Amino acid sequence: MEGLEEKKYDQFGSIDQLSDRLAEALREYNDTNAVMDLVLFEDAMKHVCRITRIIAADAGHALLVGVGGSGKQSLARLSSFICMMTTTTIMISSTYGLNDLKTDLQVMYNKSGLKDEGIMFLLTEGQITNERFLVFINDLLSSGEIADLFANEDKDGIVNGIRPAVKSAGILDSRDNCWNFYISRVRKNLHMCLCFSPVGDGFRNKARKFPALVNCTVIDWFHPWPEDALLSVASKFLAEVEM
Repeated sequence: MEGLEEKKYDQFGSIDQLSDRLAEALREYNDTNAVMDLVLFEDAMKHVCRITRIIAADAGHALLVGVGGSGKQSLARLSSFICMMTTTTIMISSTYGLNDLKTDLQVMYNKSGLKDEGIMFLLTEGQITNERFLVFINDLLSSGEIADLFANEDKDGIVNGIRPAVKSAGILDSRDNCWNFYISRVRKNLHMCLCFSPVGDGFRNKARKFPALVNCTVIDWFHPWPEDALLSVASKFLAEVEM
């Protein structure tokens, strides 16, 4: 509430104050990232508040459900920026497979576990080109520990890397304690933001096969935009047009 640098979580006195703060956050985001030309009407602001609340919690994962074009990804990126997290996503190509996802996850795990950085992993339905990707995602959501993600020699390197932090936390320096400390850090710092569409059977079938998608996330449902939202978007984009 006091600004992006001050981690003060409190209630805003009015919707105008919230609007000013989010406009400032969007300006700062656009200074350092690809520009998002967003119109932050009241509905959109409430979604940003919800997403930041979800991912600010330890092991907090968001599931954004809404039809395509409702602003899920843009608002998630802005929320991640407000929470001082790095937004990471995967680049899908015709050759992207399970091993590539594994490599990307290893990088995210090491940044969040060893370097203690906040990361939001943004994954959309269109990026799930292989349903087996969801086996990894299901494990990440439910326990934070993905089976067979690291080879034994990689685990040894992680344990050695995390050892100083374990000692400074006053925990007994053993391999199991080091590994558990690493996973607890990952759970604290790595947050998933899943964007799904409720149209068709795809979402329903995935939720049935991989229950953590629903059980271990907080759902934010994107309803159709209200009339005042449509009006404010139209007004902004037509402001410079001579009628």
